[in-house]
Amino acid sequence: MKKIMMILGFLTAFVGLTTVFIVDETEQVVILQFGKPVRTITNPGFNFKVPFPIQEKIVFDDRLLEYDSPPEEILSQDKKTLIVDNYIRWQIVDPLQFLKTVQAIPTALSRMDDIVYSELRRELGTHDMVEIITENREQLMEVVTNASNDATQDYGIAVVDVRIRRVDLPAENEESIYARMEAERKRQANKYRSEGEEEAQKIRAATDRDKTIILADSYKEAERLRGEGDAKAVNVYARSYSSDPKFYEFVRTLDAYKKVVDDKTTLVLPSNSRLFKLLMGK
Repeated sequence: MKKIMMILGFLTAFVGLTTVFIVDETEQVVILQFGKPVRTITNPGFNFKVPFPIQEKIVFDDRLLEYDSPPEEILSQDKKTLIVDNYIRWQIVDPLQFLKTVQAIPTALSRMDDIVYSELRRELGTHDMVEIITENREQLMEVVTNASNDATQDYGIAVVDVRIRRVDLPAENEESIYARMEAERKRQANKYRSEGEEEAQKIRAATDRDKTIILADSYKEAERLRGEGDAKAVNVYARSYSSDPKFYEFVRTLDAYKKVVDDKTTLVLPSNSRLFKLLMGK
C-alpha cells in the first residue's frame, strides 16, 4: 500500500511539475502540441499545459534587446568610403511568428543585421559625408529605423531604434584626408598672414604720414619762434645801440676779437688802433 501511495505521490508531483508553470514578466511563451504551435502566452503568471511530450513550452525574451552590429563599409553620395559602427534596439513582438520564421535569436540577429545594413547603405548612399557625420544624423537614423522595422515585421520583430555609434575613415584614406586638412589650414594661415601684412602696411603708411606732418608742423613752429626771437634780439640790439652807440660799438668789437683771438694768436696792431690803445690802457 505504501508503495502504491509513493508511486501515486510521485506521479502527482511529476504531473504537477510538467503541467503547471510560471511565465515571468520578462518572458513570453509559445505552447507546442506535437511540435505545432497551439497557444501564445504574453501575460505573466501561473499557466497550465498538457504534460510532455504532448505539449511543450518555448520561452522567448519579452524585453527590449540590444544588438551591436559589426562595423561595415558604406559609400556616401560624395564617394567617400566610411566605416559605420551601429547598434540596434529591438524586441520580439510576435513570438509565434518569430518561432515560425527564424526560430532562434542567432538566426534573427543575422536576418536583422542584413536588413539594417541594407537600409543604412541605401539611405546613407544618398547623402554626403558631412551630413552623415554632423548635420542630419538624427533624421537619417529615423528613416533607417522605420524602414528596418517595416522589413522585420514578417519575422515578428520590431526594430525600435537604429543608431550610429561612430563613423571612421578607412586607414588608407586617413593620410590623404590629413594631408588635405593640413593644406587647408596652411592656406588659411597664409591668408591671415597676408591680410595682417596688408593691414600692417596701411598702419605703417599712416604712421609715416602723421610723422611727416608732425615734423613739418614742428619745423614751421620752430622757425616762427626763431624768427620772433631774432626780431626781438634785433630790436634789443637796436635800442641798445641807439641809447649808447659808442658802448655798443665797443662791445661788438670785443665780441669780434673774442672770436678771432685765442692763446696762440699773435696780434700786430698799429699804434693808432683803438684795440691797441685799449690794451695799453690809454
